Amino acid sequence: MDQTPVSERARRRVTRRLIPYLLVLYLLAYLDRSNLSIAKLGMQRELNLTDEIIGYGVGVFFLGYFLLEIPGALLVERWSARKWIARIMISWGLVAALMGLTGLPVFGATPVSQQFYTLRFLLGAAEAGFFPGVIVYLSHWFRAEDRARAKALFLISQPISVIVGLPLSRWILENVRWGGLEGWRYVFILEGFPSVLMGLVTLFYLTDRPEQARWLPDDEKQWLTGELRREETARVAAGRVSIRAAFRQPEILLLTAVCFFIVTGNQALLYFLPSITDNMKSMSITARTAVTVLPYIFGLCGILLNGFSSNRTGERRWHTALPMFVCGAGLSLAILAGDRLALVIAFFCLAGFANQAYLPVFWTLPTAFLGKSAAAAAIGTINSIGNLGGFVGPSIFGYLRTATGRYETGLWFLAGCMFFAGALASRIRVPREPKPIQ
Repeated sequence: MDQTPVSERARRRVTRRLIPYLLVLYLLAYLDRSNLSIAKLGMQRELNLTDEIIGYGVGVFFLGYFLLEIPGALLVERWSARKWIARIMISWGLVAALMGLTGLPVFGATPVSQQFYTLRFLLGAAEAGFFPGVIVYLSHWFRAEDRARAKALFLISQPISVIVGLPLSRWILENVRWGGLEGWRYVFILEGFPSVLMGLVTLFYLTDRPEQARWLPDDEKQWLTGELRREETARVAAGRVSIRAAFRQPEILLLTAVCFFIVTGNQALLYFLPSITDNMKSMSITARTAVTVLPYIFGLCGILLNGFSSNRTGERRWHTALPMFVCGAGLSLAILAGDRLALVIAFFCLAGFANQAYLPVFWTLPTAFLGKSAAAAAIGTINSIGNLGGFVGPSIFGYLRTATGRYETGLWFLAGCMFFAGALASRIRVPREPKPIQ
């Protein structure tokens, strides 16, 4: 007979059931969002799109994303995570695949740039609500002291999607020419349809709440629902569960500002790093792809180490702020390294290590302050307004690149955003959480 405490058995079972599946879903979402960074190398040649147009198109994604973030998070809280996530995946997969038809007669005489902007906007609108929805969903299954670790495991999907997706996208770009169409089109088409398939699977696989989980034994179900109910009771007593409470909490405004500046920096870096490394002409295409991927391998390690460290100690503020300072320092040093290629690569890896390390800790904070609909509204607000930085960053970076013909000016702008985000994050007053029960 298994003598493992019920608390440990429940936590392990929930983690094994949910985290790998959610990781795969977000990996596909991030791949469909970010594969433009590779596809644009072919798009720009065939469709004559400038870096400024690409940068604006990257940003337009986040305008569409902005629209449904708060409603999406609230639907997960009040309706069904399973149905909402499935809807998102099916619609974004279809729009992602349609990106491969940009510039073809199917869109008539509409200017290519307008086609590009429209599809990026629709892709953002289709995906909106997925990330905050999953963050809210995890709060239905993990106690406050377990969430940093759970979110670290979930959020490694971001660097993994780049580590796996960039070489895959580059291979498709260089090798697939079916039906006389260029490879960049198949980057979008072949990477879009798996999302549609997984959306259909989601309808049958995910469970909305612990009390509905047939796969959870009764003793584990009772323990988990009891723990989560006690947490929620404490937040109800503190008056922190209504939607209005989310907008009365000063820390939520500060978290929104932090999110805006860090996203401004890291989204521009994500989309233009392949272009920066593509200019390293002394290296082969394979080597340039490896250099693009390398910072994200370090990033995967950064997310896990920072998330597990925060989960072990219960400390949140500096586990959020310090990675932002380190990323800004890494970008600054990469610029100052000039033509010394080995140093440039090393400092990009340092920036990559810290670039997303803040994520699992940062996204524990709204549910540390608030509960129920208040937390859902706060997460949607932070992510929707914060992700407008995904419009600002790539747009400004693309403009600076086109105006100056150099990447350095844009990189200084990104480094400044990282430093400012870190300074804001260092001002957050976080309730210290207890160490988890072992």
